[in-house]
Amino acid sequence: MEAEPDNILTIEELSSYLRISRSTLYKLAQEGRVPCQKVGRHWRFRKVAIDRWLGQGGANDMADVGDGA
Repeated sequence: MEAEPDNILTIEELSSYLRISRSTLYKLAQEGRVPCQKVGRHWRFRKVAIDRWLGQGGANDMADVGDGA
């Protein structure tokens, strides 16, 4: 089963969706605290996985990450 292109988000798209800075999102991705996949040098995020993560309280993981914005 292939994901629809609109269901795959970039760092920029997801930071806008979550309303957090890109630097905070990079930190979460590098620490494995947000569901993501690295494709070459680029991080990619499945919207469905992000929505599930948020529903399970994943946003609480962001509380102790310094926002570099």
